[in-house]
Amino acid sequence: MELPLLFAAAFLGGALNSVAGGGSFISFPALVSVGVPSINANATNTMALWPGSLASVGAYRAELARQDRRLVIFLALASLLGGLFGAEILLRTPQATFDRLLPWLMLFAVAIFAFGGNLIQALRLRFGRRLAAGGIVVAVIAAILQFLIATYGGFFGGGIGILMLAALALAGMTNIHAMNGLKVLLATFINGVAVLRFAIAGTIFWQYALIMTLGAILGGYGGAAYAQRLEPKVVRRFVIAVGVAMTVYFFIREYAR
Repeated sequence: MELPLLFAAAFLGGALNSVAGGGSFISFPALVSVGVPSINANATNTMALWPGSLASVGAYRAELARQDRRLVIFLALASLLGGLFGAEILLRTPQATFDRLLPWLMLFAVAIFAFGGNLIQALRLRFGRRLAAGGIVVAVIAAILQFLIATYGGFFGGGIGILMLAALALAGMTNIHAMNGLKVLLATFINGVAVLRFAIAGTIFWQYALIMTLGAILGGYGGAAYAQRLEPKVVRRFVIAVGVAMTVYFFIREYAR
């Protein structure tokens, strides 16, 4: 029953990612539930969801072509370096230490998902006009922020989409379509380089990753068609509820022994 469970979890996760995000709140705990160690589950989940992120880049080609090439290059390099650095930190973290950190990482990811929209709006109102024409200085600041976010993304990754949108808002961007395009592109770089490092280290459980990749792709294309008929707020509340439940589960699992 492991493979059907993981396929279903990845299908639902892919559908949620294409509509509201937060698919990892389902696919990652599913891997842990079938006995995959948490570090391997993190690496395998990153591999399973990465192709869906890569496929989404094509939808934003037009928006990406209109962006400042210098800013895109800065952010892409920061994403690659940070993603690799974060993956390296994860691989050097003892399993017991990561298990102790996991509930707090989940709590942080759920909080970012739940309240990140307010953070983005506040940053845009506070700094948007001031930084919109900041030139090279703002590009460097944005790249430093992106490196930090990418490091977190390579290590765990929950909530990086919201964090990147917040950083882009801080850099003065206001077009949500352009911001989403950059977010998807940069997430693809972060997860791609992390997947490469995990593959070299032999951390990915490929027998699970492949079936979950198929489920995530089908969910992203097929499940999204149904999910988009639902009220976005309902989908978002469902994701938050699942995230909270999984966070409580990991706290109990680790600290109530």
